[in-house]
Amino acid sequence: MLRIDRQQAMAYRVAAHGLHRRDRDPAALAVLDLGVQDDARRDTADLAVLARLGDHPQPPLADDDRFVLAWSHRGAPHYHRAADFRSLVPALLPWDEADAAARLSWQRRDVAAAGMPADEAVRTAAAALRKVVRRTMTKGAASEAVTKAIPEGLSRWCRGCQATHIHDQLMRLATPLAGVALEPGAFPATLVPLRPRPGLPARPDTHAATAVVSTYLRLHGPATATEAAGFVGSTKTTVSKTMWPDDLVEVSVDGRRCAIPADALPVLENPPEPDVVRLLPPRDPLVQARDRALLVPDPAHRKEVWRILGNPGTILADGEIAGLWRSRKSGSRMELTLTELLPLSARARAAAEAEADRLREARGLTSLRLTWA
Repeated sequence: MLRIDRQQAMAYRVAAHGLHRRDRDPAALAVLDLGVQDDARRDTADLAVLARLGDHPQPPLADDDRFVLAWSHRGAPHYHRAADFRSLVPALLPWDEADAAARLSWQRRDVAAAGMPADEAVRTAAAALRKVVRRTMTKGAASEAVTKAIPEGLSRWCRGCQATHIHDQLMRLATPLAGVALEPGAFPATLVPLRPRPGLPARPDTHAATAVVSTYLRLHGPATATEAAGFVGSTKTTVSKTMWPDDLVEVSVDGRRCAIPADALPVLENPPEPDVVRLLPPRDPLVQARDRALLVPDPAHRKEVWRILGNPGTILADGEIAGLWRSRKSGSRMELTLTELLPLSARARAAAEAEADRLREARGLTSLRLTWA
């Protein structure tokens, strides 16, 4: 068994995420193998791509028809390669009642209120959405229409909307299964039927589901089944029994038993030096790993990186999550504040400031006001 320390694992991840070099084409980025989570109001997906690309003009992902935006992993919006998305959809279908309940975060009382097992609820909602969403519709319009088409037990009173409508997470999980994606850049969230429309999956696809876990381990490894399950939104038992790849090797990371695809072992054994500085957006793929203590060992720093609301961007410097950044727009100026979590060298600070100017340019702003807090 290969034994490595945390620093070697971090160096591997920097390389696996394509942060150690600059690519030219966003479609070639390894992180798109799994998908890049988006928060359109904060340009998170575009900024994650920017951190991995060279200084070549690129259209926003929303304007590039090679990508599709959809509720996928954990019901969160992710950009995927359009060519890959259809094969991903069968991997999103829950395996059984326990798996569906985990993905929905349902307790026994929720199942009782639904009047049916959780996996049946997902399939029922997906079938109804497939019938309802035949054209582009806002989330609100689609929710209203599908609420009328599903059993009463699958709806909930929503205090925020002051209305009864389909359980939000149920709608998110069912939408891709119904052959429906999201319209990039649209406010409010807007649903778009895929053309041609794929059929509703009859059962989970073992190959597709295993590929998701394998890709997670390749990008975020070495990792455990529990961590992979956290990303998928399922349980360790489901991942271990139905989605765990065969072509893995065991690795010890500071004494913790983990796994990684066998063909990733050469890079793990001798990763490139992670001597780069990048400004990563909130929800960047690198910080989506479920072993947060490996990414950020200091508990106080973890509370700053992963907040309940309003996560900051992070400064990646020499293989460490070494700082935070926040920005706001003031007219045509971007005002950006950087905060050290770990001491940064003069070289790293200068590189971070250069990355800040790339953010300014990507957002089409004319000036930058930068402050170190």
